Amino acid sequence: MSSTSDLDLLVGSWLTVPDVAQMLGVDAGKVRRLLQERRLVAVRRGTPPVLSVPAACLVPGHLANPAAPDVPSEDRPWAVLASLQGTLTVLDDDGFSDEEAIVWLFTEEESLGVAPIVALRAGRKTEVRRVAQALL
Repeated sequence: MSSTSDLDLLVGSWLTVPDVAQMLGVDAGKVRRLLQERRLVAVRRGTPPVLSVPAACLVPGHLANPAAPDVPSEDRPWAVLASLQGTLTVLDDDGFSDEEAIVWLFTEEESLGVAPIVALRAGRKTEVRRVAQALL
């Protein structure tokens, strides 16, 4: 990706750290810890540059693990997509920067038939990670 606008077109919807914190019902420090733990991924974008998370990384709380959906709950309206962390770890092991990881997650992958983020949100983490591991 050569520019922020290319990344914006690829990802579409973004959330700032305070937005993520509000949706998850936590403070901004907890969101930063989620980023450090590689449970979420973010890049700086805009003018001035603001740390931003792709909105697709969050899902309705009962779909945190799409392979085993839970009952919707008002106590947990939003959650981090559970399968994202392991996938980010594989990409990190492959030497991907945060921006490169986001580009890969949001670009259609021929072997999956969809972008990896779409497959993760559909509960296909094993397939996605197999493809990610083959990137070495």
